[in-house]
Amino acid sequence: MKIGVLALQGAVAEHIRSLESAGAEAVAIKWPEQLHDLDGLVIPGGESTTIGKLMRKYQFVEPIQMFAKQGKPLFGTCAGLIILAKHILGNQGQEEPHLGLMDIEVRRNAFGRQRESFEASLAVKGIDEPVTAVFIRAPLIEAVHGDVEVLSTVNDEIVLARQGHLLACSFHPELTEDKRLHQYFIEMVEESKKRLSV
Repeated sequence: MKIGVLALQGAVAEHIRSLESAGAEAVAIKWPEQLHDLDGLVIPGGESTTIGKLMRKYQFVEPIQMFAKQGKPLFGTCAGLIILAKHILGNQGQEEPHLGLMDIEVRRNAFGRQRESFEASLAVKGIDEPVTAVFIRAPLIEAVHGDVEVLSTVNDEIVLARQGHLLACSFHPELTEDKRLHQYFIEMVEESKKRLSV
């Protein structure tokens, strides 16, 4: 099993380390052609407008949309959540949806600026013990639609959700020693590999 980490911006090395310590082969993805060899893809944090511009510049948008259409799992963290979303709220038209794959409404920097960063212990559906999460200028899932399942909340705000083979969170799971969310994604990839090989 090979999982890629989109290497345009953000904590790429940290995601690779987390995936590898959770048992997957992980590689940095710099060119769209590399997607063909992958079973899953992580879109890391950073600045969503910048990542979106770089995705367009290096022609990643359609290949990643096709990747998702094949049923291969995607995991968006922090800015990656915004990249996956169908609806971006409250930005006065500055940022159009990028991949437009996940039926969620998100708000950028919903938890405030850098100095309002915090760490929390989250109850996550499908994971027994609480997961450690680091929030840095985090976006928020304001609403979910269709078959999107809410997996975790902070103060009744949605911070982790899944829609089939798409997973998205407001926080940075790669910045802690807790690898269980990466393990959860690896299990999603294993499920999809079995399903796609039938």
